[in-house]
This record gives sequence, C-alpha cells and structure tokens, in this order.
Amino acid sequence: MISTPIDETSAPTQEVATRGQVARTVSGVDSVEVKATIAHAQVEGALARYGLTVDNNQERYIYFFDTPQRELLKAGVIARARRVVGGQHDSTVKFRPVVPTSVSAEWANLAGFKLEADASETGVVRSASLTLPVAKGLIKRVAAGDESISALFAKKQTKFLNAIGRQTIDFNKLTIIGPLEAHRWQFKDPSCPWPITAELWRRRDGAQLMEASIRLPAIQAAFAIAGFMAFLAEAGADRDQEQQTKTRWAFGE
Repeated sequence: MISTPIDETSAPTQEVATRGQVARTVSGVDSVEVKATIAHAQVEGALARYGLTVDNNQERYIYFFDTPQRELLKAGVIARARRVVGGQHDSTVKFRPVVPTSVSAEWANLAGFKLEADASETGVVRSASLTLPVAKGLIKRVAAGDESISALFAKKQTKFLNAIGRQTIDFNKLTIIGPLEAHRWQFKDPSCPWPITAELWRRRDGAQLMEASIRLPAIQAAFAIAGFMAFLAEAGADRDQEQQTKTRWAFGE
C-alpha cells in the first residue's frame, strides 16, 4: 500500500537550518512558510494580546485520514479534508519531503498545486500538495459513514500521489481522525515586517495547540526564520521547544 518516500534521505527528517543549508533546501520551491508552535501555557495570553476571539476568526473543521498503523504519516503522506464555515470546502493530498527537480512541470499550472517549504528553528522540509474543492455536505456525509472516504479525493489527486510520491493508496481502507476544531486569524504587528497567521487547533480530548506563521518568497527564508523567531521572543511568546507539527499533534503522536 505504501512505498518509501522520495527524498535526499530515506525518511522525512528535517535538515539543520544554517543559512547556507536554508538556501539549498528551499531551492526550487515557490514560497516558504516559517512556523512556530506556541506552548500551551502561552496560548491564552497570545490570543488576548492580539484580540483574537471566535467572533473574528475563520472557523474550520479538519479531518485526517490514515490507516490504524499510521502508514501514510510514516511515509510522508498527508490526506485531509477541510470544512470551512461559510467558505469553500476542500481536500488535500500532500507529500513530504520532496525534491523539487523530481516534480514534473505538468503539475505547476494545475490549480490547487503547491510546491513549498516549511521552515522553523530546527530545519526546513519541502513538500508538494494538491488541494481541490469538494461539494458542501460531502465531508459531513463521509464522517457519518454515509459516503466512502474515496469520494473526497479526485482522480487527479490519486494520480498526483502516484507521480510525486510513488504512492498507491486505497482510501477506503483508511480511518478518520477528527474532526479537529480549528480557528484561523490573519493580522499585523508593527514590530513584525510580515503579516502573521495564527491557527488554534483543538482536539476532542480538549488539548489545544497554537501555531504562528508567516509566508514569504523563498529567497527571504534564512533572514525570515531568524527575524520571526526574534519577534516572537520580544513579544513574550514562550515557544514550544519540541516544535511539534500540527499533523503529528492531531494524530496524538
């Protein structure tokens, strides 16, 4: 069902983020998202500082799909669906890490395709993803067991995984993780030169995780990593030293 992911290494590990390595690892991607998870104890303070409430956010419900053994996660594959209240619902297949030169140009012009890098203090990892819209009501029907999981993913997304990650997935053998309640805000701070996106995720067990991020052209990555982390320190954010990714946290990893 799952084969070994393509990368410079045999597993989706991050690379040490020195300036020279950052330049090399973001080569070939369109944009970079610099991320930092905020420690649980600091979440309420961060929300209060910027006036972030459930009344001024974009509310989302996130569903992940994997085998009980987490075969997709281990192979660097993410399959998820996102229900946006009052907005367009969608599904995404994502593969990471990926070598940009291995990605065929045929995908570049396809709506919903992204070739990007996620960066933090601990490293940079490149990914390729394909997001496509799904009809309203479909995600709820799948979650209720009235439709199959495969109904959420188009043939283009299956082809994408085969072409990019050499993965063949039987979506109907996957289980549903979630939903996670997600709140998303975009705002500016005069001390930060980049617009900030904040996401707060809540699991069914009551645990919550907050992530702050900025998105920028790849050429600015090395400078932005240091600058954004310095801004968070000045703002009093006690960053989560484990820098746990939202996906692994959502899975309870």
